[in-house]
Amino acid sequence: MPKAPIDVYFEGDLVGRYFADLLVLNSVIVEIKAAQTLLKEHEAQLLNYLKATEIEVGLLLNFGPKPAFTRKIFESARKKSSLIPSPSSTPK
Repeated sequence: MPKAPIDVYFEGDLVGRYFADLLVLNSVIVEIKAAQTLLKEHEAQLLNYLKATEIEVGLLLNFGPKPAFTRKIFESARKKSSLIPSPSSTPK
């Protein structure tokens, strides 16, 4: 199955490309695993995809010995607010 490329932009410039397992209607990133159990590293991978794109919803599916799933949401408003400098970081 081909992976879904996701272009990542920073300040309007293309800085990289992720390859998600599935991209559903440009709205949901799906990462598929076949591991003993879902690890924090798997969740971090999905969160990084969400933080670096305009996509807000991600699913992490594990088809290991005990199937499991996790849903992650990272709202675009949080992404945009993280780009605005806080008052304490602005030069005086």
